[in-house]
Amino acid sequence: MKICLNNREVSMAGESFSIRELLDLMRFTFPMIVVKVNGRLVRKEEYERVFVGDGDNVDAIHLISGG
Repeated sequence: MKICLNNREVSMAGESFSIRELLDLMRFTFPMIVVKVNGRLVRKEEYERVFVGDGDNVDAIHLISGG
């Protein structure tokens, strides 16, 4: 399948992945991350229940603070 992840096309083996599986596969390990699928915000509690499929647009934004 092909998805758009953070404005880049990514090809992956398989038909769908949960958000949790996608984050693990891409090694996105930051504790503060915001995920949107096709413009819809996905809450952390939903990561195992929301799936990404072929053609989906995914934004995974790492929140960083500092001073």
